[in-house]
Amino acid sequence: MEVHTLGFTQKKRWSTNNRPKIDSRRTLILLFGPSSFLDSDGPLDELLHDYPESVVMGCSTAGEILGTQIFDDSLSVAIMRFDHTELRVANATVGSAEEAFAAGQMIAQQLNGAGLKGIFVLSDGLHVNGSELVRGLNSQVPPSVVVTGGLAGDGDRFRRTWVVQDRKPKPGFVTAVGFYGDHIRIGHGSKGGWDRFGPERRVTKSKGNVLFELDGRPALQLYKEYLGDRAAGLPATGLLFPLALRADQGEAKSLVRTILAVDEREQSLTFAGDIPEGALAQLMKANFDRLVQGASEAATTTKLAGDGCSSTLAVAISCVGRRLVLGERTEEETEATLDVLPPGTQQVGFYSYGEISPYATGTCDLHNQTMTLTTFREAA
Repeated sequence: MEVHTLGFTQKKRWSTNNRPKIDSRRTLILLFGPSSFLDSDGPLDELLHDYPESVVMGCSTAGEILGTQIFDDSLSVAIMRFDHTELRVANATVGSAEEAFAAGQMIAQQLNGAGLKGIFVLSDGLHVNGSELVRGLNSQVPPSVVVTGGLAGDGDRFRRTWVVQDRKPKPGFVTAVGFYGDHIRIGHGSKGGWDRFGPERRVTKSKGNVLFELDGRPALQLYKEYLGDRAAGLPATGLLFPLALRADQGEAKSLVRTILAVDEREQSLTFAGDIPEGALAQLMKANFDRLVQGASEAATTTKLAGDGCSSTLAVAISCVGRRLVLGERTEEETEATLDVLPPGTQQVGFYSYGEISPYATGTCDLHNQTMTLTTFREAA
């Protein structure tokens, strides 16, 4: 397997003048850029002109990751040519949260087949219920297939996102690539690092990914009480205070949910994934050192799948809320991942509105406020 990473910025243009000549049907191009590519995607067109046969995946971001550096309004690119692994692309439209489950099913049905070992999926970040998308995928994909990916971002604006569809940036789509054969090795890890505070509250009214009441009180009203002066900045400031959810008091597994939108009239909050009625919810806040440690732990989990492999690409998908909290220290988490991964590992990625990965093993979950890593390698 051959791996190259490169970047584009408006000021410095391309980071290399000589793009690798490895176009083929076994070549995968992953690219991450700003939502403004919906208006003008010149750099993307320029890149893809050199790779007419390659499989292309990508999405908009809340920040692009290249190596340990983080950029805005740039293009972060990985180009991988596999020696033995076959690739197949699938896509589905998703115009609303209600269509997410069917979109997940459709993607899985298109990719299911002999030798399927993994799926990497990218989705519109605003018009999808990520939990339902994942549930649709899980309903059709065997547990032995590793499913990872993320939801596209739009900075802290929450206005428009895109994924690559037919080699163009388009809103309202879910795209995925399937990996086939005995040589591919896909590692995954997902960790948070947030501290819980305040009481656990029961979700007393919700519908899908919309939360109306906690302990019988309007959810938005309660949230504003915790945010204080920061409430004026919702929904962006809500990223600083995600919710931890678990089914009941005897459940050790918890998932984190982050806000996408607020509705003043309904006094409701819309999250990136499901908020089941009856679940226990608890607010979370940032701990700087633990966020960085979480990124390191995600890399440690991912590394376990790397023995005996050569070139490695790490795709880092971290939540936009982590970036807002870490501020000038954000690159500490991208540095932490590469510190742990095998020497020579190359890294690209993006800041997202949701991360998709198994909680530990088995079927995938939707996560928020995590650093989620996926590594790709080929064994000889």
